[in-house]
Amino acid sequence: MIEATLCYIISEDKVLLQKKRKGLFGEGKWNAPGGKLENGETAEQCAIREVYEETGLMVKHLQFVGNLYFFVEQYLDQVVYVFKANEFEGSVTQGDEGELKWFELKSIPYEEMWEDDRYWLPLLLKGKKFVGKFYFSKGYAKLLQKELYTE
Repeated sequence: MIEATLCYIISEDKVLLQKKRKGLFGEGKWNAPGGKLENGETAEQCAIREVYEETGLMVKHLQFVGNLYFFVEQYLDQVVYVFKANEFEGSVTQGDEGELKWFELKSIPYEEMWEDDRYWLPLLLKGKKFVGKFYFSKGYAKLLQKELYTE
């Protein structure tokens, strides 16, 4: 099982997303910066590190907003700790993970994102905490079932 993070960086009425380059997990999909926890690292430390490595931004005052559990063929494959940040220092620098782009909150490209994002990302944007369980077919090809809980 993989433990990973996502960190949604929000500035005024925009969110920073990254289109994963070819050859990476999630290639061609827009997603928040994030990645796998390293040995001995907390989820918050991982989110801060991954955002810096992928965007050049140093996030401040991270807010933990939820957990996502991803199952593939009924087996738990990933646990993702989701954060958001409204404060950061630095300016966006394109990294080797993929293209970075600010999207207006009303124009998030859900059709070019993971299928589950359309269910829980609006909760994050409304300031709600959540836990989601998403069941996919082999290779994350199709979302088969979802469970979503909010506070």
